[in-house]
Amino acid sequence: MTPWEQEAWREEALGWAERELAARGLRRTGQRRVRLRPWSVLVRVPVEGRDAAWFKASPPASAFEAALNDALARWVPEYVLKPLAVDADRGWSLLPDGGPLFRDVLDSPRGPVDPRAWEEPLRQYAGMQRALLPYTERIELLGVPGARTASLPETFDRIVDMNTALEPTRLKALRELRPRLAEWCEELAGVGIPDTLDHSDLHDGQLFAPAPGRFTFFDWGDAAVAHPFCSFLVPARFARERFGPEVLPRLRDAYLEPWEGEGRTTAELRSALSLAWRLGAIGRACSWGRLFPGASGSAGAPGDAESAHWLLELLTEPPL
Repeated sequence: MTPWEQEAWREEALGWAERELAARGLRRTGQRRVRLRPWSVLVRVPVEGRDAAWFKASPPASAFEAALNDALARWVPEYVLKPLAVDADRGWSLLPDGGPLFRDVLDSPRGPVDPRAWEEPLRQYAGMQRALLPYTERIELLGVPGARTASLPETFDRIVDMNTALEPTRLKALRELRPRLAEWCEELAGVGIPDTLDHSDLHDGQLFAPAPGRFTFFDWGDAAVAHPFCSFLVPARFARERFGPEVLPRLRDAYLEPWEGEGRTTAELRSALSLAWRLGAIGRACSWGRLFPGASGSAGAPGDAESAHWLLELLTEPPL
């Protein structure tokens, strides 16, 4: 269930997109294409004389994405799309086309089959996170949810207690894990790298590859203010699935390269990344609560089964 089912909402949203295009001297031509998910409404709008524009509506819990898109385009323009328009109050964004998806480049017969393909995107993404460190408090003021390292144990308690999909034995195992989880958080915080923006779902369909060696990061609806290293979990899992586990050490070191210096040893950084791999599952579990009202789940509350899956990842030893 999404707002797209409401005729008045459709007319208002599409009318806003058309007016914003017209204000920039652009005109829709051809048929729109619509993709509906419990966590977004996405409309491809063909535009005369140029690549398509994309309208996105986020659910209330991810409505911050529109304002975040706008802010990131000002703070780190070399890493993100510059929106054509945003309506921060309604969680609407109108974005330009970003070029080929990194996933499509990887899948192309002429694309990179080199297991090192993820290294440069991760290096650039880490550089963006470092550039955003001065803006962390302003990111929170935009409404981006907090999953700060110091408060992760309390966040864990809340989402475990609210989850209706966890079996009793699994629930018991997670609650018994709580003291160790608090120790992991203390150890991670002790490395001294501040919390900042965590994309939280940086798979190969969440970045564009518009030119060789250049990458653009988008789709911030699952984002949180968290330890930056938590971002490594999702891309590493996708790269491991595509290329095998032997790629992980190289990807780890590529991601950590921009974080070197300031008195931190390579061993400390690698240890911190291993902790964040595990703790990043909490952010993923939280993000499954950000669905449109009325979205249905297979069991229990919407998103609870997916959230439970990620919570149970905390019981698995990281592969690094």
